Amino acid sequence: MGVLNVILLIILAISAILTIILILMHSGKGTGVSDMIAASMYNSTAGSGIWEKNLDRLTVITAVIFGITICIMALTFPQGVI
Repeated sequence: MGVLNVILLIILAISAILTIILILMHSGKGTGVSDMIAASMYNSTAGSGIWEKNLDRLTVITAVIFGITICIMALTFPQGVI
């Protein structure tokens, strides 16, 4: 296994963990973790829209990085190696 594959595995693990955390922070119907964080950081009328928009952007970015890493690993990972 080459250096590229080790780097890709590290990026894959980090992006997977971040994607899971960011998805769990999304609010469902007013009972999400992001509501608890937003309520403690801001009052309910100021900044919650910006918080959700940035959370959406970060989630999309980490999911795209995860997908790209999977595609690159599928092309470069040597066969028969775990």
